[in-house]
Amino acid sequence: MSDQLKGKRGLVMGVANERSIAWGIAKSLAGAGAELAFTYQGEAFGSRLKPLAESVGSDFMVDVDVTDDASLDAAFEQLGARWPTIDFVIHAIAFSDKSELTGRFLNTSRANFKNSLDISAYSFVEIARRAHPLMVESGGTLITLTYQGSNKVVPNYNVMGVAKAALEAATRYLANDLGPEGIRVNAISPGPMKTLAGAAIGGARKTYKHTDMNAPLRTNATLDAVGGTAVYLVSDAGACTTGEIIHVDGGFHVLGMPQYENL
Repeated sequence: MSDQLKGKRGLVMGVANERSIAWGIAKSLAGAGAELAFTYQGEAFGSRLKPLAESVGSDFMVDVDVTDDASLDAAFEQLGARWPTIDFVIHAIAFSDKSELTGRFLNTSRANFKNSLDISAYSFVEIARRAHPLMVESGGTLITLTYQGSNKVVPNYNVMGVAKAALEAATRYLANDLGPEGIRVNAISPGPMKTLAGAAIGGARKTYKHTDMNAPLRTNATLDAVGGTAVYLVSDAGACTTGEIIHVDGGFHVLGMPQYENL
Protein backbone atom coordinates (compact mmCIF):
# COMPACT_ATOMS: atom_id res chain seq x y z
CA MET A 1 0.00 0.00 0.00
CA SER A 2 1.27 3.46 -0.91
CA ASP A 3 0.39 6.60 1.01
CA GLN A 4 -0.48 8.78 -2.01
CA LEU A 5 -4.03 9.25 -0.71
CA LYS A 6 -3.34 8.83 3.00
CA GLY A 7 -5.67 11.05 4.98
CA LYS A 8 -8.23 11.32 2.17
CA ARG A 9 -11.68 9.81 2.44
CA GLY A 10 -14.67 9.61 0.17
CA LEU A 11 -17.70 7.85 -1.22
CA VAL A 12 -17.84 5.22 -3.98
CA MET A 13 -21.23 4.77 -5.65
CA GLY A 14 -22.10 1.97 -8.07
CA VAL A 15 -20.21 -1.19 -7.07
CA ALA A 16 -22.26 -4.14 -8.33
CA ASN A 17 -19.68 -6.91 -8.00
CA GLU A 18 -15.92 -7.56 -8.15
CA ARG A 19 -15.86 -6.91 -11.92
CA SER A 20 -17.44 -3.47 -11.65
CA ILE A 21 -15.42 -0.48 -12.80
CA ALA A 22 -16.41 1.16 -9.52
CA TRP A 23 -14.78 -1.72 -7.66
CA GLY A 24 -11.58 -1.38 -9.66
CA ILE A 25 -11.51 2.28 -8.67
CA ALA A 26 -12.30 1.49 -5.03
CA LYS A 27 -9.46 -1.04 -4.79
CA SER A 28 -6.97 1.41 -6.26
CA LEU A 29 -8.09 4.24 -3.97
CA ALA A 30 -7.88 1.99 -0.91
CA GLY A 31 -4.50 0.70 -2.05
CA ALA A 32 -3.25 4.28 -2.15
CA GLY A 33 -4.36 4.82 1.45
CA ALA A 34 -7.84 6.35 1.11
CA GLU A 35 -10.71 5.60 3.49
CA LEU A 36 -13.90 4.56 1.70
CA ALA A 37 -17.64 4.60 2.19
CA PHE A 38 -19.99 2.84 -0.24
CA THR A 39 -23.55 3.06 -1.49
CA TYR A 40 -25.69 0.31 -2.96
CA GLN A 41 -29.31 -0.07 -4.02
CA GLY A 42 -31.33 -2.92 -2.62
CA GLU A 43 -30.61 -5.89 -0.42
CA ALA A 44 -29.21 -8.09 -3.20
CA PHE A 45 -26.52 -5.59 -4.17
CA GLY A 46 -25.84 -4.87 -0.50
CA SER A 47 -25.08 -8.53 0.21
CA ARG A 48 -22.61 -8.62 -2.70
CA LEU A 49 -20.98 -5.36 -1.64
CA LYS A 50 -20.46 -6.13 2.04
CA PRO A 51 -17.52 -8.60 1.71
CA LEU A 52 -15.88 -6.35 -0.91
CA ALA A 53 -16.16 -3.30 1.33
CA GLU A 54 -14.79 -5.25 4.29
CA SER A 55 -11.84 -6.40 2.18
CA VAL A 56 -10.67 -2.77 1.86
CA GLY A 57 -11.31 -1.97 5.51
CA SER A 58 -14.67 -0.24 5.11
CA ASP A 59 -17.61 -0.68 7.47
CA PHE A 60 -19.72 2.13 6.03
CA MET A 61 -22.42 1.16 3.53
CA VAL A 62 -25.70 2.95 2.87
CA ASP A 63 -28.67 1.99 0.70
CA VAL A 64 -29.46 4.74 -1.83
CA ASP A 65 -31.99 5.24 -4.61
CA VAL A 66 -30.65 8.11 -6.74
CA THR A 67 -34.11 8.84 -8.16
CA ASP A 68 -35.45 9.56 -4.65
CA ASP A 69 -34.50 12.91 -3.09
CA ALA A 70 -35.31 11.72 0.43
CA SER A 71 -33.05 8.69 -0.01
CA LEU A 72 -30.18 10.87 -1.25
CA ASP A 73 -30.67 13.35 1.59
CA ALA A 74 -30.62 10.58 4.18
CA ALA A 75 -27.48 9.02 2.70
CA PHE A 76 -25.51 12.27 2.74
CA GLU A 77 -26.75 13.10 6.23
CA GLN A 78 -25.33 9.77 7.39
CA LEU A 79 -22.11 10.42 5.51
CA GLY A 80 -21.79 13.90 7.03
CA ALA A 81 -22.42 12.53 10.51
CA ARG A 82 -19.60 10.01 9.98
CA TRP A 83 -17.19 12.37 8.24
CA PRO A 84 -17.72 16.15 8.52
CA THR A 85 -15.62 16.56 5.37
CA ILE A 86 -14.85 14.32 2.40
CA ASP A 87 -12.29 14.53 -0.38
CA PHE A 88 -13.97 12.69 -3.26
CA VAL A 89 -17.06 11.03 -4.66
CA ILE A 90 -16.97 8.36 -7.38
CA HIS A 91 -20.22 8.32 -9.38
CA ALA A 92 -20.44 5.03 -11.31
CA ILE A 93 -24.18 4.85 -11.79
CA ALA A 94 -26.05 4.29 -15.04
CA PHE A 95 -29.16 2.45 -16.13
CA SER A 96 -31.32 1.77 -19.18
CA ASP A 97 -33.91 -0.85 -19.96
CA LYS A 98 -31.93 -3.77 -21.41
CA SER A 99 -34.57 -4.33 -24.08
CA GLU A 100 -33.74 -0.91 -25.56
CA LEU A 101 -29.99 -1.51 -25.73
CA THR A 102 -30.33 -3.36 -28.99
CA GLY A 103 -31.69 -2.44 -32.39
CA ARG A 104 -32.36 1.18 -33.33
CA PHE A 105 -32.20 4.34 -31.21
CA LEU A 106 -35.27 5.47 -33.13
CA ASN A 107 -37.33 3.04 -31.08
CA THR A 108 -36.37 4.47 -27.68
CA SER A 109 -39.47 4.90 -25.54
CA ARG A 110 -40.26 8.15 -23.77
CA ALA A 111 -40.34 6.40 -20.39
CA ASN A 112 -36.95 4.76 -20.83
CA PHE A 113 -35.41 7.96 -22.24
CA LYS A 114 -36.47 9.92 -19.16
CA ASN A 115 -35.44 7.17 -16.74
CA SER A 116 -32.04 6.66 -18.41
CA LEU A 117 -31.24 10.39 -18.38
CA ASP A 118 -32.42 10.75 -14.79
CA ILE A 119 -30.34 7.89 -13.38
CA SER A 120 -27.31 8.10 -15.67
CA ALA A 121 -26.84 11.88 -15.95
CA TYR A 122 -29.01 13.95 -13.64
CA SER A 123 -28.06 11.86 -10.59
CA PHE A 124 -24.52 13.26 -10.89
CA VAL A 125 -25.90 16.78 -10.44
CA GLU A 126 -27.95 15.74 -7.40
CA ILE A 127 -24.93 14.04 -5.87
CA ALA A 128 -22.64 16.99 -6.56
CA ARG A 129 -25.14 19.31 -4.87
CA ARG A 130 -25.13 17.19 -1.72
CA ALA A 131 -21.39 16.46 -1.70
CA HIS A 132 -20.48 20.12 -2.20
CA PRO A 133 -21.07 21.21 1.43
CA LEU A 134 -18.76 18.44 2.63
CA MET A 135 -15.96 19.69 0.35
CA VAL A 136 -16.07 23.48 0.60
CA GLU A 137 -13.65 23.58 3.53
CA SER A 138 -10.65 22.21 1.65
CA GLY A 139 -11.80 21.32 -1.87
CA GLY A 140 -12.37 17.89 -3.32
CA THR A 141 -12.91 15.80 -6.42
CA LEU A 142 -16.01 14.48 -8.17
CA ILE A 143 -15.48 11.73 -10.73
CA THR A 144 -18.02 10.09 -13.01
CA LEU A 145 -17.76 7.41 -15.71
CA THR A 146 -18.62 7.86 -19.36
CA TYR A 147 -18.04 6.16 -22.72
CA GLN A 148 -17.26 7.37 -26.24
CA GLY A 149 -20.77 6.45 -27.35
CA SER A 150 -21.48 9.96 -26.07
CA ASN A 151 -20.01 11.59 -29.17
CA LYS A 152 -19.77 8.77 -31.73
CA VAL A 153 -22.40 6.29 -32.78
CA VAL A 154 -21.87 2.85 -31.24
CA PRO A 155 -24.27 0.09 -32.36
CA ASN A 156 -26.92 -0.74 -29.75
CA TYR A 157 -25.66 1.84 -27.24
CA ASN A 158 -28.68 3.95 -28.17
CA VAL A 159 -30.16 6.07 -25.39
CA MET A 160 -27.12 5.48 -23.20
CA GLY A 161 -25.07 7.46 -25.73
CA VAL A 162 -27.43 10.40 -25.29
CA ALA A 163 -27.31 10.01 -21.51
CA LYS A 164 -23.51 9.97 -21.51
CA ALA A 165 -23.43 13.08 -23.71
CA ALA A 166 -25.59 14.82 -21.09
CA LEU A 167 -23.34 13.52 -18.33
CA GLU A 168 -20.23 14.90 -20.02
CA ALA A 169 -21.87 18.29 -20.48
CA ALA A 170 -22.88 18.24 -16.81
CA THR A 171 -19.27 17.48 -15.90
CA ARG A 172 -18.08 20.63 -17.65
CA TYR A 173 -20.77 22.85 -16.15
CA LEU A 174 -20.19 21.48 -12.65
CA ALA A 175 -16.44 21.99 -13.06
CA ASN A 176 -17.08 25.65 -13.80
CA ASP A 177 -19.58 26.09 -10.96
CA LEU A 178 -17.45 24.41 -8.30
CA GLY A 179 -13.96 25.40 -9.43
CA PRO A 180 -13.83 28.63 -7.38
CA GLU A 181 -14.27 26.50 -4.25
CA GLY A 182 -11.41 24.19 -5.17
CA ILE A 183 -13.68 21.31 -6.21
CA ARG A 184 -12.59 19.48 -9.35
CA VAL A 185 -15.03 17.59 -11.58
CA ASN A 186 -13.88 15.08 -14.19
CA ALA A 187 -15.06 12.03 -16.12
CA ILE A 188 -13.13 8.87 -16.97
CA SER A 189 -14.00 7.25 -20.31
CA PRO A 190 -12.89 3.60 -20.47
CA GLY A 191 -13.38 1.51 -23.57
CA PRO A 192 -15.72 -1.50 -23.49
CA MET A 193 -15.22 -3.61 -20.38
CA LYS A 194 -16.55 -6.99 -19.30
CA THR A 195 -18.88 -5.76 -16.59
CA LEU A 196 -22.45 -6.52 -15.55
CA ALA A 197 -23.58 -3.22 -17.06
CA GLY A 198 -21.62 -3.71 -20.28
CA ALA A 199 -23.08 -7.16 -20.82
CA ALA A 200 -26.56 -5.64 -21.08
CA ILE A 201 -25.71 -3.91 -24.36
CA GLY A 202 -26.50 -5.86 -27.51
CA GLY A 203 -23.41 -7.19 -29.29
CA ALA A 204 -21.15 -6.45 -26.31
CA ARG A 205 -18.75 -9.31 -27.09
CA LYS A 206 -18.21 -8.13 -30.65
CA THR A 207 -17.62 -4.56 -29.46
CA TYR A 208 -15.10 -5.74 -26.89
CA LYS A 209 -13.23 -7.88 -29.43
CA HIS A 210 -13.21 -5.10 -32.04
CA THR A 211 -11.64 -2.64 -29.59
CA ASP A 212 -9.09 -5.18 -28.42
CA MET A 213 -7.98 -5.83 -32.02
CA ASN A 214 -7.88 -2.23 -33.22
CA ALA A 215 -6.91 0.08 -30.35
CA PRO A 216 -3.38 1.49 -30.81
CA LEU A 217 -2.27 -0.45 -27.71
CA ARG A 218 -4.19 -3.53 -28.95
CA THR A 219 -5.92 -3.87 -25.61
CA ASN A 220 -9.07 -2.86 -23.81
CA ALA A 221 -9.01 -0.95 -20.56
CA THR A 222 -8.29 -2.81 -17.33
CA LEU A 223 -9.75 -2.17 -13.89
CA ASP A 224 -6.27 -1.32 -12.62
CA ALA A 225 -5.75 1.26 -15.36
CA VAL A 226 -9.07 2.95 -14.67
CA GLY A 227 -8.41 2.79 -10.93
CA GLY A 228 -4.98 4.33 -11.36
CA THR A 229 -6.47 7.21 -13.32
CA ALA A 230 -8.93 7.83 -10.48
CA VAL A 231 -6.06 7.85 -7.97
CA TYR A 232 -4.30 10.52 -10.04
CA LEU A 233 -7.44 12.66 -10.22
CA VAL A 234 -8.11 12.40 -6.48
CA SER A 235 -4.48 12.98 -5.52
CA ASP A 236 -2.67 16.28 -5.25
CA ALA A 237 -1.10 15.49 -8.64
CA GLY A 238 -4.51 16.20 -10.18
CA ALA A 239 -4.83 19.59 -8.47
CA CYS A 240 -5.13 21.52 -11.75
CA THR A 241 -7.20 19.03 -13.75
CA THR A 242 -10.93 19.72 -14.00
CA GLY A 243 -13.67 19.60 -16.62
CA GLU A 244 -11.83 16.80 -18.44
CA ILE A 245 -13.03 13.62 -20.14
CA ILE A 246 -10.01 11.34 -19.69
CA HIS A 247 -9.92 8.35 -22.05
CA VAL A 248 -8.57 5.06 -20.72
CA ASP A 249 -9.29 2.91 -23.76
CA GLY A 250 -5.97 1.82 -25.23
CA GLY A 251 -6.17 4.82 -27.54
CA PHE A 252 -9.21 3.55 -29.44
CA HIS A 253 -10.87 6.98 -29.40
CA VAL A 254 -8.24 8.45 -31.76
CA LEU A 255 -9.03 6.08 -34.64
CA GLY A 256 -10.92 7.04 -37.78
CA MET A 257 -11.27 3.44 -38.99
CA PRO A 258 -10.06 -0.04 -38.00
CA GLN A 259 -6.42 -1.05 -38.37
CA TYR A 260 -5.41 -1.93 -41.92
CA GLU A 261 -5.26 -5.65 -41.28
CA ASN A 262 -8.83 -5.60 -39.95
CA LEU A 263 -10.46 -3.66 -42.80
